[in-house]
Amino acid sequence: MERCLTLVLLYSIIIFITADRVYVRLVGGHSRCAGRVEVLHRGQWGTVCDDFWDMADAAVVCRELDCGEPVDALGDAHFGPGSGPIWMSYVACTGSESTLKNCGSSGWGKSNCDHINDTGVICSEVRLVGGSRCSGRLEILDDQSWVSVCDAAFDQQDAEVVCRELDCGAPVQVLGEDAFGKGDAQMWTQEIQCRGNESQIHFCSKSISYENNCSHEHNVELVCADPMNVRLVGGHSRCAGRVEVLHRGQWGTVCDDFWDLADAAVVCRELDCGEPVDALGDAHFGPGSGPIWMDVVSCTGSESTLKNCGSAGWNVHTCTHNYDAGVICSGE
Repeated sequence: MERCLTLVLLYSIIIFITADRVYVRLVGGHSRCAGRVEVLHRGQWGTVCDDFWDMADAAVVCRELDCGEPVDALGDAHFGPGSGPIWMSYVACTGSESTLKNCGSSGWGKSNCDHINDTGVICSEVRLVGGSRCSGRLEILDDQSWVSVCDAAFDQQDAEVVCRELDCGAPVQVLGEDAFGKGDAQMWTQEIQCRGNESQIHFCSKSISYENNCSHEHNVELVCADPMNVRLVGGHSRCAGRVEVLHRGQWGTVCDDFWDLADAAVVCRELDCGEPVDALGDAHFGPGSGPIWMDVVSCTGSESTLKNCGSAGWNVHTCTHNYDAGVICSGE
């Protein structure tokens, strides 16, 4: 009986340790929430190849690390080449997985890459709580903990950066009136001093705040405009035209490789434009300009936004603007 109790206790300890174990990390960035993606497998850390690495994959990493929303999914060893095994390639997350190791891939250690193709991720380190992704009580990640921000230490320029970082529209309203609940996070002891043009809060200057005694009745609560992440340009109405996607504050196009009606259906739904009538290529609505953000897009047709569809990776393509994708939807 005593031996059985000992085994049960030992098994419980093993489960506890395993449950708390970290299986993914970000290396070489400005914080633990930005850097080269590394995965722990069979006791050894290794990297991930950037083949088809996209925002759905980045979303899983950011959630697993409790780092907020994905800001960018990067390739070409943006944070420097790693070493050791390349554990994963052709990663195919839906975006809802609890850990990157649960996502589909070509198999452990099966890769045609070298370390100059290591992936990276930048997570937001800010979040809006109690409302939607683009409205709520503002919390900022301070090392390992999410903290609230006092409204006396926050202004319109700061709000513009938060909304931009979350890939939402412009700030509509900055509140301090408990509209999204008081929350129980500790109050932040710093004051943000953004110019308003930064891409992320961590690029803003910070100073010690004299509002350390600020109560939860004075949390920053922020409403950003509904984000418009896709648009159709050059057609007869807003429901027909060249497909353009907003990423990190810049509009870019989509390459027509494997572009089909399932992809078009997501665009039409996102724009509230009815059903897809046609999915077009070869710059049917004229060539665009700027980056070609997406290539080899593979939507199931049920995604809420085109940015959640699989692709070859942000700005990874073999196209020119002569192959920009277009869509015609049934609505006006």
